[in-house]
Amino acid sequence: MSARATMGLILSAPSSGSGKTTLTLGLLRALTRRGVSVSGAKSGPDYIDPRFHAAACGRDCPNLDAWAMAPARLHDLARAGADLLLVEGAMGLFDGAPPEGRGATADLSRHLGLPVVLVVDCARLAHSVAPLVNGFAQHDPDVRVAGVILNHVGSPRHEAMLRASLQDSLIPVLGAVYRQDGVEHPSRHLGLVQAGEHPDLQAYLDRVADAVEAAIDLDALVALAGPIAPAAGPAARLSAPGQRIAVASDQAFAFAYPHILADWRAAGAEVLPFSPLADEAPDASADFIFLPGGYPELHAGKLAAAERFKAGMQAASCQIYGECGGYMTLGRAITDKDGQRHEMLGLLGLETSFAKRKLHLGYRALTAAEGPFKGPWNAHEFHYATTLLAEGTPLFEATDAEGRALAPMGLINGAVSGSFAHLIDRA
Repeated sequence: MSARATMGLILSAPSSGSGKTTLTLGLLRALTRRGVSVSGAKSGPDYIDPRFHAAACGRDCPNLDAWAMAPARLHDLARAGADLLLVEGAMGLFDGAPPEGRGATADLSRHLGLPVVLVVDCARLAHSVAPLVNGFAQHDPDVRVAGVILNHVGSPRHEAMLRASLQDSLIPVLGAVYRQDGVEHPSRHLGLVQAGEHPDLQAYLDRVADAVEAAIDLDALVALAGPIAPAAGPAARLSAPGQRIAVASDQAFAFAYPHILADWRAAGAEVLPFSPLADEAPDASADFIFLPGGYPELHAGKLAAAERFKAGMQAASCQIYGECGGYMTLGRAITDKDGQRHEMLGLLGLETSFAKRKLHLGYRALTAAEGPFKGPWNAHEFHYATTLLAEGTPLFEATDAEGRALAPMGLINGAVSGSFAHLIDRA
């Protein structure tokens, strides 16, 4: 197996909901079963799909975020996998942040020089598939659509109409995947159920792989892969906020970007996982504690009763930082969707609620004057929590993806700080 990926392919679609994730998982598992050295990557700020990718092929799955990461970082992460890299796109191929669509999957294609396989949801399409596919193929000469997969096909007659419509197209049809039960993910308010919560994950992945292998010409798909373009220079790595970093890691705190933890380790830090849900306290020797995002609201009662965890956090003398769900846990209380209030750590003057949900979504440009992550950062916000109370000093000055000023984000109270934003990379 190669230490550096050399070839890659991007799976994208005209829009969200086309079935990219399911097909990517099936392809990763099917190719792995054939002995292909393959790994996955996910376009944009996503914590859930990468865990499924890793389970499907047995290799870590990085996020490749063309809005938040410099090109050198994208190249470095793309080339760190197996011999073949399959990148799952986000939303539609050309959909990115406002106003001009920066950070779209198409940007990854341009940066990395990789061809695109277009996954088309054909449930409500027949002969119109041709102008749709040809329009995407001709839209940008720097983004090469190399093949198409027909997804959610209803019948052999439906498939025949789709193929007939595309017979004069220069874009080869790699396969037609029929609608079937048992291959879609269960979901909830922030997206898919986490990989670690799937009741029978390995059987599910094999079932999806069987469907993909029966419907798609895998040899033809692999043959479309192109070389990953070399980076113009070395990627800048993040410095570690401590030498011994305790990181909360369980189903309530699962949303930590692998590239950030890898940078900390590369800087010489030791990462010390602990589980608040198992009532574990952070390592007493830690000189930094990190509570990542996740779903603490689903486990709020258990966290409220985790006495060793709470005592260890409250006794810590080092810097403590929380993101999104971790930030909420640092506060005084979380009210769950049923309206029940649960006492949290009380380290920040913050109370949040899911009784009335409101979507907060988008890229953020942040600048901190104090705390463990001073200076400018690129970040992303995605949560439904309502802030009932936020008392204290704000942590970040913030703007959105269009450069418009937002209200200051987060709180800092001495050595304790955090915000709803997920930091991705230095600006």
